[in-house]
This record gives sequence, C-alpha cells and structure tokens, in this order.
Amino acid sequence: SDSLNRKRKFKKFTFRGLGIENLIELSSKDLIKIFSSRGRRKFTRGLQQKPITFIRKLRQAKKSTSLHDKPRSIGTHLRNMLIVPEMLGNQIGVYNGKAFNQIEIRPEMIGHYLGEFSITYKPVKHGRPGVGATSSSRFVPLK
Repeated sequence: SDSLNRKRKFKKFTFRGLGIENLIELSSKDLIKIFSSRGRRKFTRGLQQKPITFIRKLRQAKKSTSLHDKPRSIGTHLRNMLIVPEMLGNQIGVYNGKAFNQIEIRPEMIGHYLGEFSITYKPVKHGRPGVGATSSSRFVPLK
C-alpha cells in the first residue's frame, strides 16, 4: 500500500549529462562541443543563410504566441537541419517530397536531424501476390 501512495517519479531528461534548462542556456560554442562529431563538423564549417532564416522564423513564432499556446507551424525543406535546444516546443512541417509532416520538437529529438522524423517513403504492406507472380513463387499456406 505504501508503494501505491507514493507519487510516480519520471526520469528527468538529460542530453550528454545536461538537463533541458542547462542546454537552453548554453552558448553556441559550448553546444557544439556536446554534439556528435557529425554535428560539430556541420556547425564549425558554418551555417548557410537558409538554416539561419529558419531559426529566426522559429524564434518569431515562439515570441508571437501566448504563454500556454503552441507556436504556429513553420514549414521547411531543410531535412538536414540538426535539432538544437532552442527549437524545443516548436511545431515544424518537414517536407518529405510530397507533403509537410507536422512534428513537435521534444527534448529527446535534440542532436537528431529533422528528416529523421518525416519518412520519405511509404512502408511496404505485403498483400497478395500480383499478376506476374508464378505459381512456384506464390506462398500458399497449408491449412
């Protein structure tokens, strides 16, 4: 009965040993140090204008919302954009080649690419064999 009365404790999110509050306060130089080698390389080689504009739009969307509302969705083709702590809580439409898939940035996504959360293909649903299938290649279950 004692275990039922106790509140359930959730695991606090950390990224490379740092909590969310600490991650948001980090300077860009310190943030680069805790990313994987691929992320460090991307940032040290410098960001182009498109990702900078994208982050500016995200900031603007977050600023224009009230305290408990979700920011408006920002669509992007930048599938190779690394998710940084500044993006947390934003709604992003990531293009998959056909449509914009809506994703909400959560802490677990930090350090991943936007493209990882917007699948570009439709997974195969294996149905009946088609017209071209021969009788030997067709799988017929024994009853």
